[in-house]
Amino acid sequence: MRAWQVHTPGPVETHPLTRASVPVPRPGPDEMLVAVLACGVCRTDLHVAEGDLAVHRPDVVPGHEVVGEVVEVGSAVTGFSAGDRVGIAWLRHTCGQCRYCLRGQENLCPHSRYTGWDADGGYAEFATVPAAFALPLP
Repeated sequence: MRAWQVHTPGPVETHPLTRASVPVPRPGPDEMLVAVLACGVCRTDLHVAEGDLAVHRPDVVPGHEVVGEVVEVGSAVTGFSAGDRVGIAWLRHTCGQCRYCLRGQENLCPHSRYTGWDADGGYAEFATVPAAFALPLP
């Protein structure tokens, strides 16, 4: 599939995003594979590309304002099926047990992980999302 990766973070003028051909990701048991229909550009994506936020993994695919269609669901996924429209946001994982998670402030979880920073995002033809963090869309 085609994707844009942050190969060498730096100012936009240095073209930190590189177009690449990469394998279609495989969803884990609790994830879904989503065909990306649209992906917005958020300032956070630019922070990752420009190196203002240190890249958490090489050649990460940014993009966390995704609207897409579920193509495949993992074996442990319930409540979603192929053809469903979903949104993929910045927050991708939290521990669910820390004081922040327990009081509904998951964005402060010290174990949080993020789409387009810790895991590939929507600047690609396909992306994966944990079902617990997918947003059903009409």
